Amino acid sequence: MNRRQLLAASAAMALATPAAAQTRRPQVIAHRGASGYLPEHTLAAYEAAVRMGADHIEPDVVATKDGHLVVRHDPVLTDSTDILSHPEFAGRKRTVSFGTFEITDFFVSDFTLAEIKTLRARQVFVDRSHADDDRYDIPTLQEVLGLRERLSREAGRSIGIVPEIKFPTLHRNLGLPIEEKLVDLLDRAGLNSASAPVWIQSFEQANLKALKKMTPIKLLQLISGSDVDASGAVTLLPPDDKPYDWVVSGRAGTYADMLTPQGLDEIATYASVVSPWKRWLVSFRDGQPILHTDIIDNAHARGLEVFTWTLRNDRLDAFYAGDPMAEYAQLFGMGVDGVFSDFADTAVAARNRFAQ
Repeated sequence: MNRRQLLAASAAMALATPAAAQTRRPQVIAHRGASGYLPEHTLAAYEAAVRMGADHIEPDVVATKDGHLVVRHDPVLTDSTDILSHPEFAGRKRTVSFGTFEITDFFVSDFTLAEIKTLRARQVFVDRSHADDDRYDIPTLQEVLGLRERLSREAGRSIGIVPEIKFPTLHRNLGLPIEEKLVDLLDRAGLNSASAPVWIQSFEQANLKALKKMTPIKLLQLISGSDVDASGAVTLLPPDDKPYDWVVSGRAGTYADMLTPQGLDEIATYASVVSPWKRWLVSFRDGQPILHTDIIDNAHARGLEVFTWTLRNDRLDAFYAGDPMAEYAQLFGMGVDGVFSDFADTAVAARNRFAQ
């Protein structure tokens, strides 16, 4: 199948989709903001994504030493900030063991908010523009929520927010639990309801089950993976083989088990969305795509929506011949309900083309 055939097949899939499903347009979630263009998780990146037409912004949430919630993709700082330019913090670097893997870095939880605010954000991908490195500070989640409210007024539409709790077990073990503070901030922002344009997401499972009892806000279960082998099967290696709370509790199984009918049954008891890495849905063998539509069909049969991640203009499989629109068309044709994208403008354009 070449790219032209792919686009035609995607259109055919859309026509075969029940009319009720076609009325629900896929959601565009700005992954870490407009992170393809600007340093991720900055107010500028979130605002740019909304201006591009994104439905939702995605802040990853971590906690500082003094209990403030800030936004970083990881609980560490080297890749996304200028921490190495701060000799006063050189002694803070340390190694943390997670049982099946270790991380050596500067951990956000070892810094106060005042110290975090002295850092500046940087683009994490070396082959993307670094023109805006060191221009922006690290925002608090409170600042992001304030920005969301302002942009909703200015845009005349309700901008959604999809916060991800990063390393929830680590934070709770440090005495810095995120869940209660996150719900409190969302409550104060008027977003603590099932109808609010909010999903709280996590790669772990226990904290989502706890949140189900804590708030009516919609929940999203992330499903990770490591790579794809020559047969087109997703491979699973630490730390992307299973939820970390499974490692701690000794629960057997992997992320693959969460995508079985039985695993989806369990997810449906607490979440409204399952969000697998895109290679669970489309993998490749001998340069040709393998479409795993059964995962989407099984999720939909259980009332779950399916979001997938991460779509990037600059990291396409060779099959798409440099055309990011083809990847979106394929996934939209398969019936995904939402995509996380570093390039919100491309995602919105692809959705508009697909709708036509």
